[in-house]
Amino acid sequence: MSTLSLFSQTEVDAPPTEGVKYAGSKLKLLPHILSLIKKTGAKTVLDGFSGTTRVSQALAKTGYTVIANDIAAWSQVFGTCYLLNKRDRRHYQSLIDHLNGLLPKDGWFTEHYAGDVTRDEPPSGGALKKPWQRHNTRKLDAVREEIDRLSLPTVDRAVALGSLILAMDRVDSTLGHFSSYLRAWSPRSFKTAMLEVPRLFVNEHDHRVLRGDAIEAAGTNVDLAYYDPPYGSNNEKMPPSRVRYAAYYHVWTTIVMNDRPPVFGKTARREDASDKVSSSAFEDFRRNHESGRFIAVESIERLMHATHARWVILSYNSGGRATARELQDVLLANGKIHEVVELGHKRHVMAGMTWTNEWIKEDEAPNREFLFLLERN
Repeated sequence: MSTLSLFSQTEVDAPPTEGVKYAGSKLKLLPHILSLIKKTGAKTVLDGFSGTTRVSQALAKTGYTVIANDIAAWSQVFGTCYLLNKRDRRHYQSLIDHLNGLLPKDGWFTEHYAGDVTRDEPPSGGALKKPWQRHNTRKLDAVREEIDRLSLPTVDRAVALGSLILAMDRVDSTLGHFSSYLRAWSPRSFKTAMLEVPRLFVNEHDHRVLRGDAIEAAGTNVDLAYYDPPYGSNNEKMPPSRVRYAAYYHVWTTIVMNDRPPVFGKTARREDASDKVSSSAFEDFRRNHESGRFIAVESIERLMHATHARWVILSYNSGGRATARELQDVLLANGKIHEVVELGHKRHVMAGMTWTNEWIKEDEAPNREFLFLLERN
């Protein structure tokens, strides 16, 4: 196999995509993901952990038929919004104008997530910060109630909810997630949330949007599967549910569900997002007592066994709890590694992983991002 740098070759330009601030965003990886997929000749792609759906959006815009899957309700909304839309953006403008014109009102979101501190009166004594100022949660309450009242068609509803989430993301006072809030109001939090029609595109292919376990979705018949599991944290004291989905984005879940769930803690987290009930096996840093292996790595192994696609692209961040050597063993047991792309260092790592451990040197350069192109047995 050639050892020429992948980055010296012609890359596929990634089309523009849209999403909320996200800890696991693959925005910078998109050109490299598209370049790898192009090498395989694939036509149909499963995005197994679709998150904000940026990868799925880029794939759909590039001409692939996409199946987007994620366990999160808010991810399903974004998938429906972007991948199932068959109309011009102008079709939704009157709906968005109507929602923007509603009178603000006090409701459940204002009760739990509104703050009143002004720019000239910063919090004192370490007072807990809320994610939004009151004028924006009052708009959130009004819009969210109206979306349910309108009984919209599936895609129209997803467009409205997606627009609402994007609008609230633009005026929050967070670092991009809802497991903690800033101690001082961010400049953007003083702005008024304004809904806009998302950057929709007319889909020519019949894409699908699933909400479920990635291992179940892996059995879908596609040419290629792209996996970006939430590997977890190197902090062994950190419960796995606090890594990404459950705690980080619990408010987006509540906006979509509008179920007014019981909440707990300083950040008013949903009870069903607690550490005891919401952890993911892909985020679990613990070792299996019987095998001695990381539970997260064993989950990836099950995922590979369940996959029907000939080709797999796997994202890996060396800051994750899954160890590089164990992950390599899983990949080699399931096929041939054709390419490994390392983001940021602009170099190509040879795929003869049975005799070179170059990419495994985690301790020398932590938090490196890798893409593996695997042809399954």
